[in-house]
Amino acid sequence: MDNAAPTPKSPPLSPQQLTALHQDAAADDDESVKQLKECSALYLSLQDCLVRSNRNWKSCQMEVQALKACNEKRKNSSGK
Repeated sequence: MDNAAPTPKSPPLSPQQLTALHQDAAADDDESVKQLKECSALYLSLQDCLVRSNRNWKSCQMEVQALKACNEKRKNSSGK
């Protein structure tokens, strides 16, 4: 029997907090991540979630939706 306590989930971070958290990581990452511009921090947060959850996409839906919304916003603002 495993008596280890479950790991508590941290509250979700706002996009601004995510940007600050991953600002340096995006600057050091490859060119494809840099092309995401303002969405790069959200992309890196999604990658972090996937690592933490053993690539379980269902548990990272908040990050997936945030990245999707950011990309849609970018696409809509660049098309004007």
